Amino acid sequence: MKKPATTQAPVHDIIANRWSPRAYDASKPVSQAQIISMLEAARWAPSCFGDEPWRFIVWDKNKDAAAWEKAFDCIVQGNQGWAKDAPVFVLICAGTLFEQNQKPNRWGAYDTGAAAVSLSLQATSMGLVTHQMGGFDGEKTRAAFNIPEQFEMMSMMAVGYIADVDALPEEAKEHTLAPRKRKPLGELFYEGVWNQSII
Repeated sequence: MKKPATTQAPVHDIIANRWSPRAYDASKPVSQAQIISMLEAARWAPSCFGDEPWRFIVWDKNKDAAAWEKAFDCIVQGNQGWAKDAPVFVLICAGTLFEQNQKPNRWGAYDTGAAAVSLSLQATSMGLVTHQMGGFDGEKTRAAFNIPEQFEMMSMMAVGYIADVDALPEEAKEHTLAPRKRKPLGELFYEGVWNQSII
């Protein structure tokens, strides 16, 4: 199943085809080579002072089912209904301090978001899908995986191959089948001054 974005201007196919389904094929593993390729894409994201404030933890169900289960237990129940079939989870963390001087890094979350998008686009280029979740228990995750306090947990990402949506719980199925939509370009992007549409 593909759901390319209906754009107001031409964009690269990888961008148009990146979306966040909830239907994952539990029978199709993601290879270690694919995982490393996605992480390599994230590694080359831009960051303030080249600090690379992101840290990702990967759980591959086919490599270490117990660790994957431990991560799955940190996801809220509403997401567990569909995330149970994703073969890979990735926890995306942002450093709050610069490594070079331990001063506050207010750009850490921004830079980490860029790394997450890079991973998602690389996944799309390989025929995989990703879905980022805010619905997970941060403190439980921090305790379970020994995450230092200076790192803020931004998202838990599901990664895998898309499956038939008919197997999804009803609410997740509705979300997956709903048309993709965004606010009009001119409502979000301005020219010269605040609230003056670029188009």
